[in-house]
Amino acid sequence: MTHTRNHRNTRNAGTVKNGRSRARARHRPGDPSMRRALRREAPSTVGLLVDAEDFAAMRHYRSFTFDDHSVYLRQVEGLLRTFTAQGRHATVALFDPQDYAEYCAEAGIDADLHTSRSRFTAEVAATGAIVAYTGQPIDTLIPLLVSRAVRRATWEYATMLLADLGDCSDCGQEIGRAAFDRASHLLARLLETAGPGTHHVVCSVPTEDEQLLAIVHTARDPDGGPAQLEASEGAEFASVLAVGVALESRGGVVLRTTAPDTADRVHGWRLVRGNLVPLTAGEVFDAYCTDADTGEPVSPESDVEYCAGFDLGADEPEAHH
Repeated sequence: MTHTRNHRNTRNAGTVKNGRSRARARHRPGDPSMRRALRREAPSTVGLLVDAEDFAAMRHYRSFTFDDHSVYLRQVEGLLRTFTAQGRHATVALFDPQDYAEYCAEAGIDADLHTSRSRFTAEVAATGAIVAYTGQPIDTLIPLLVSRAVRRATWEYATMLLADLGDCSDCGQEIGRAAFDRASHLLARLLETAGPGTHHVVCSVPTEDEQLLAIVHTARDPDGGPAQLEASEGAEFASVLAVGVALESRGGVVLRTTAPDTADRVHGWRLVRGNLVPLTAGEVFDAYCTDADTGEPVSPESDVEYCAGFDLGADEPEAHH
């Protein structure tokens, strides 16, 4: 019995060993098939020069060999299509030549190398504005990328302003954090009170240097479920609104709701001492039908109802100094 068991173990061990040998034979170190498999697993990011001015700035580098922006864009589009055909996930990052030059100077690397451009693109992909490529034409992809970059820059600027406010001299609470919590509460209350439908909410807050603008898109089912809000959009919106709350600056919020078989409804509020105070229907009409740059009247849209803002029932926020 002992002899038989040892014989079987030896035979099984030989089978396992042969199986491992065949596996190693199939996937030898340096095997091209393994590298192809890994490439399919690795995501790809392309740094995109979205306009002719940025493209011209990069032409100062000898290693940047493109000489026509239109041709460059078509080549990028072709590369993205190739990635998709290979089953690879691809994203596009906004490549800013000025940021690139500053990055290379701080990192102590030569900006006139393609490896430096790749390194910068990877950094942008980790911390900056990117858009996933899903087959969009390049002319559609560029506005999406620019919009994403503007949103991120606005959020970063608003966050910086809030962080610089420091702590309240009376209660010791962080003013920026308190304002953000207040703004988040106002947004949640607005979406809850808005009811079912697809909602487009715009917040505008002026600062000393910039006019901050934030937008959220959300939808709520007729069955009364909560509004579906993208986390990043909510944080960006709340940050901009929080600046107005913390600085007690003028500002405003406009809500446009779309629902089946009804006209779109537009509501509005003004920001007053950390509260959203409803506008009248006439004030909403004037705000929506006036050119912000020229002050000239703009024709109202058809099938749109201009409505007074509804009461959010928000308490007066605690003052911080």
